[in-house]
Parts: sequence; C-alpha cells; structure tokens
Amino acid sequence: MLIKLLLVIAILAQVVATVYALRLVRTTKYNSVWILFIIGFSLLSVERVVQLSLACGHDVSKWWFGYLGIVISVCLSIGVMYAHKLFMYIARLNRQRQLLNKRILTAVLRTEEKARSRFSKELHDGLGPLLSSAKMSLTALAREDCDPEQREIIANTTYVIEEAIRSLREISNNLSPHVLNDFGLARGVQNFIDKSVAMHEAKIRFTTNLRTERFDTDVEVILYRVICELINNSLKHSGCSSISLSLAQNGPELALDYSDNGRGFNPQAMMDCGMGLSNIASRINSLGGTFEISSSKGRGMRAAIRVRTQTPPAARRTKHRK
Repeated sequence: MLIKLLLVIAILAQVVATVYALRLVRTTKYNSVWILFIIGFSLLSVERVVQLSLACGHDVSKWWFGYLGIVISVCLSIGVMYAHKLFMYIARLNRQRQLLNKRILTAVLRTEEKARSRFSKELHDGLGPLLSSAKMSLTALAREDCDPEQREIIANTTYVIEEAIRSLREISNNLSPHVLNDFGLARGVQNFIDKSVAMHEAKIRFTTNLRTERFDTDVEVILYRVICELINNSLKHSGCSSISLSLAQNGPELALDYSDNGRGFNPQAMMDCGMGLSNIASRINSLGGTFEISSSKGRGMRAAIRVRTQTPPAARRTKHRK
C-alpha cells in the first residue's frame, strides 16, 4: 500500500513539474530546453503509471521500462545540455549589459566634465575681462575731482565688482579646478581642503603618499569630485568637528579612506534618498572600483574606496601640465 501511495505522489509531482515546464515554454517563446523537459517529465509520469499498474497486479509488458528509460535519459540529458547553454547565454548577456551600462555612465560623466570645463572657460575668458574693464574704468573715474558722495558711490561699486570677480573665479574653479588639471590629484584635493577649512570650523586632516604622480583624467576627476562630495556632506549635514582623509597609492591601486565624527546616519536610507551617496557609488562603479560605507547614529561615518589604476604615459602627463 505504501509503495502505491508513493507512486501516486511521484506521478502528481511529475505532472506539476510538467505544467510548470509548459508555462516556461510560453514565457521563453518555446525554447527547446523546456520542451525536452516536458517530454522527459511526461515519460517519467508514464513510467510511474506502469509501475503503479504492476503494483496493482496488472500484467504489463516489461519492455516498456527499457524503452522508456532510454528515451527519458536522452531527453533529460539533452535538456540539461541546452539548459547549460541557455544559462551561459544569459550570463553573457548580463556581462554585456553591465559593460554597456558602464560605458554609458562613463560617457555621461565625461560629457558632464566637458560641459563644466566649457562653462568655466566661458565665464573666465568672457565675463571676467568685462568685470575687470569695469573696475579699471571706475578706478580711473575715482581719480577725477568728485564730491564725497560720488566717491562713496564709486568705492561701493568698485567693491561690488571686486566681489563679483572673486565669486566668478570661485565658480569657475569649482566647475573646472585648474590646480587639479595642472598639478594633479593630491594638490587639487589639498587646495579644496584649504578653502573648506577657511570657511568652516571643522578640522580636516589629509594624508597622502602622492606627490606629482598623474593618473588617467577620468580617475583624477572622479576621485576629486567624490572627495569634494564627501567633505561637503560632512560639513553640511553631519555636524562633525573633525574629518580624516587618507589617499594612498598601493601598487596599481588607489586607496581612499574617509571618516568623520558626525552624528551618523543610515547608509542604505541615504543611498535611496540623497546626500549624493548614490552618485558617488555610480562614479566609482564607472571606474570599476569599490565603494564601501558604514555609519550609525552618534558614531560618525567611514568610507573606503578602492580604484585600480596605472600611471599614464609621459605624453599624457605633459598634456595635463599645459
């Protein structure tokens, strides 16, 4: 009785498997893998029905088992081979999709940097000389004989133009940092830190073993933007009093370790809703690097970034310094 019950359960299980295989056939547009599995499961069900008939005392020719076994083995073996090819094809498509996404992201970032550089140049070379000319004209006008009220107006206007020139230079430098382009990543980061310290009370400790090394333009620009984003986030949102930043080259790898003593946050929630963390992750991913962040309330945050890179040839180094 137990054998009959087990055979019935086996038949039902194979029928269920056949039904699911039928659904997969329609989903995958009649892929031959699932057709072979349907045939195999159907024949297994027939084989179990024959065994159930024998268990019930019916006379069934035993040659059925031999032929059924051969056909079932062939169908399932070929089906497994095709399934392996299908999975390899899916894995190849996923790799191609990831590569395409990486190329698209890299193209977007390069386009963004080109636009920044163009805007910076237009501001510096276009609007800058106009403001300087206006300042020179006011300076010349101040030498003329004027009453005190007019001199005060000229002095105030000159001050406003000087502030506009300083703001213009700052905006131009933020769009396309000249120190980064001319002297490399370490000097560019140090220059940004010096400006940040001058405007905030938080202490920023920066250590690096980089000197005049130059890297691929994408690597330098993206790491610079990432460091700026991390520092700005800490200064604006964390309420920290100190920031520690380490940038080191270890063989072919650039290692960036960052931490602050701020109020902390939920990294996953911030990835989903803001603070630029998702943007940082996307930028690092475009370089094929890794970005790990940890934080908890009241314990600040830590970030570790690793990017594999190589020093560019002398020709590219010269290009950066022009």
